[in-house]
Amino acid sequence: MSEASFETSPAAPPAAPATASSRSLRTAGIAAAVIAVGVVGAGIATRSRTDSKLADWTAAQSTPTVAVIQAKPAAATGALTLPGNLQAINSAPIFARTSGYVRRWYVDIGDPVRAGQTLAVLDAPEIDQQLAAARADLETARANQQLAASTATRWRNMLAKDAVSKQETDEKVGDLAAKTAVTNAARANVSRLTYTQGFTRLIAPFAGIVTSRSTDIGALVTAGTAASTPLFTVSDVRRMRAYIRVPQNYSAQIHPGMHVTLTLPEYPGRSFDATLTRTAGAVEQSSGTVLVQVEAPNPDRALKPGAYAQASFPVAGASGAVALPASALIVGESGTQVALVGADGKAHLRTIRIGQDHGNTVEVSSGVTPRDRVIDNPPDSLADGDAVQVQKAGAR
Repeated sequence: MSEASFETSPAAPPAAPATASSRSLRTAGIAAAVIAVGVVGAGIATRSRTDSKLADWTAAQSTPTVAVIQAKPAAATGALTLPGNLQAINSAPIFARTSGYVRRWYVDIGDPVRAGQTLAVLDAPEIDQQLAAARADLETARANQQLAASTATRWRNMLAKDAVSKQETDEKVGDLAAKTAVTNAARANVSRLTYTQGFTRLIAPFAGIVTSRSTDIGALVTAGTAASTPLFTVSDVRRMRAYIRVPQNYSAQIHPGMHVTLTLPEYPGRSFDATLTRTAGAVEQSSGTVLVQVEAPNPDRALKPGAYAQASFPVAGASGAVALPASALIVGESGTQVALVGADGKAHLRTIRIGQDHGNTVEVSSGVTPRDRVIDNPPDSLADGDAVQVQKAGAR
């Protein structure tokens, strides 16, 4: 075999397979990068949509959903019923005019008394001692006055005989005038203390019944303590009165002499006839009402001081009044208000005036019309200008 037959043939070039593999890897990497970017982009977009939905949900939850009602014209009942508290036609708290100790009391709650009757007697030893000292001072002043009077008389006689000078005589006469003034002052002090000693007897200023007693034997009482509790209270219950505030819308129909019907919860089915005796004739700006006074006879003492009563006035219904449920009212520092839904979808608070309160419903005399959309059961946190969402009809 020849040498040439052992020569190896040249090998194929290795560069071509390596180049194809590199391109394949590069293509796969680019594709993976594109897929990764797509996945990240999709995640970001999904998260963005989720955040947007959460923001929308949060905004929707922050806007309260409210129920809206319409005010209805109030029915004309033919009578205006208003609350009031009964008072005795005359009532006097009895305080001590002098300090001392209660020696004895003679009447208790519920006892009838006559004018001038003694209710209690006080022991006032300090007043007794002051009165004794004042009387002694008065006797001394009188003695000095008498001496000054006799001296002035002698000096006047001697002046007539030119035995003394006019200057000396005037001095004696002036001393008499000064001693007379001291006597008068001492007499006035005795009179004052005598009257003060008389205040140890507490008497009834008029006929009536004793409605309170807040003292006992041996109790120390102090004069001039305005904030203290009265020792007794005497009330004349032969006639009773009540002060009632009438809304302005009805004030033109209220006049003295009209008959008013009183009813009390402890007497179901019974009514008491009263007469309107006085009216203030002026509207109180803070409440928009007119103060009136009604009086009723009380022969059987069925009416008691301090009792709650309802007074019915025979008047026609107020023009323009509307009825609302009590649940729609907002009572706060600004008075009684209601929340209305405006055309802008926001709540607007409006102050109203209540004509009559029927418990579950109230009659509003001003501030609301039947065209207004009133929020029923408004949230406590609702403020003027807050956005609200009106609940759909039939939704719960």
